Amino acid sequence: MSTAPINFRSFLQAGFECSTHKRRNGYRLDLLKQTRHDEFAQEDFERLQQYGIRTVRTAARWHLIERSPGEFQFDSLKVILDAAEHTGTEVLLDLFHFGWPDDLDVLSDTLANRFQKFVAATARFLRGQNYRCCPYIAPVNEISFLSWAGGEAACVNPYQTTTSHEIKRNLVRAAVAASEVLLNDLPSVRLTWPEPVIHIVGNPELPGDEGEAEAYRTAQFQAWDMISGRLCPELGGKPEYLDLIGANFYDRNEWVHNEDTFLRRTDPRFRPFRLILQEVWNRYKRPLFVAETGAEDDERADWFNYICNEVIEAHRLGVPVDGICIYPILNHPGWLDDRHCHNGLLDYADDTGNREAHQPLAEAILAQQPRLLESYRRTNETQQNRPALPLSSSMGVRFSAPATSNEPLRM
Repeated sequence: MSTAPINFRSFLQAGFECSTHKRRNGYRLDLLKQTRHDEFAQEDFERLQQYGIRTVRTAARWHLIERSPGEFQFDSLKVILDAAEHTGTEVLLDLFHFGWPDDLDVLSDTLANRFQKFVAATARFLRGQNYRCCPYIAPVNEISFLSWAGGEAACVNPYQTTTSHEIKRNLVRAAVAASEVLLNDLPSVRLTWPEPVIHIVGNPELPGDEGEAEAYRTAQFQAWDMISGRLCPELGGKPEYLDLIGANFYDRNEWVHNEDTFLRRTDPRFRPFRLILQEVWNRYKRPLFVAETGAEDDERADWFNYICNEVIEAHRLGVPVDGICIYPILNHPGWLDDRHCHNGLLDYADDTGNREAHQPLAEAILAQQPRLLESYRRTNETQQNRPALPLSSSMGVRFSAPATSNEPLRM
C-alpha cells in the first residue's frame, strides 16, 4: 500500500513558541501568554494568511489543563482551537512541549500513566468539540532536546546533569502510552515526531575524537528508533507509532565536538541541510517536514532563504519534504533572561493585537512560496512508491506500518 503526501493546508507553516518549563527559581514560563497569542489568536491567524500561511504548530499547555491531578479544564486550549476553526487554520498540536504539572516529576514512574490519562482526556475534548482543524498531533515534542537540556546541560527542569538517558527513556514510555490512546481514540489522527537534526565534526586537536563525535551525532536518531521499536523494544515502541517525522534545524545545529564552536555555512565541514534530510529519509522512509527552523535578528531572512533552497535541492534528490515550519513565528521573551528575542516574523502585540512584521523575512516568505510549491508539485508527481502508513479498519484492526518501504505489513 502507499500513501499520499501530507495534506497540510499550506506548505509554509507558523510555529508558536510554546515553552512552559520552570526556571531554577520556580518561575513558570508560558510563552503563549507572554506573547499574548492566547489573547489575540484569531488576529494572529488572520494576519498569517496575508503571507499564505494557513497551518500552525501550537501546544496544549498541560500545566494549565490539569491544575489538580485527574481534573481537566480545557479553556486555555479551546480559545486557540476556536480561533483556528473560525479562521480556517489547520493546527499541528503538541501535547507535551517542555512542561508538565507542578506536582509531577519527569523522572517519576507515574509519568507515563499520568500523561496517558491527560491524552485520553484531550482526545475526548477534541471529539466532543468536533474540531476539524486538528488532524496532526505530536505526543511529545523534542524528546532528545528535552533529555539533553534537562539532564546533560541542566538548563531546564529537572536540572540534573546525570539523568539524560533516564529522562529520554521515561519520555519515550510516555510517548508510547500516548500514541496507543491517540490511534485508538482518534482513528484519523496523524502522529508527528519533531526532533532536532544535527551534525558534529571531531575536534582536530584531540586524536581519535572523530569516532566520539560520530557516536554523538548518530544519537540524534535514538528517540525515533525508540518510538518505532528499533531500539529498546522493552519501552513499547512500534513501527506504526512513527508516522510523520519533523526535522528541527537551526543555525546552531552543527558544531565541533568538545569545543564551543558552531559551524558556519562557509565552513567546508558544514553539512548541507539537504544531505541531513536525505539521511533521515533513507533511514526511515517516512513522510518528512521541517518542523522548526529560524534565526535571530538580521539573519532571519537569509537563513530562511537558505532553508528553502536546501528543501528544493532535497526534492531534487528524491526526498519528499512536505512542509517548512517557521519557528517561532512571534518574537518572544528569552527562556533564561526574558530578553526580547527578535527571531520571528511578527513582534510583540499592542493592546489592539497589532504586530509589526520583520519586512525582510516577510518579503522572503512571499518570494519563496511559488518556488517551494512548484518544487513540491514536481516531487509528488515523481514519487510513485511512498511508504505504507498505519490505518484503522472498520473492524478495529490496526495494521503496523513497515519500518522500511519494502517491508510487508503485519497485522
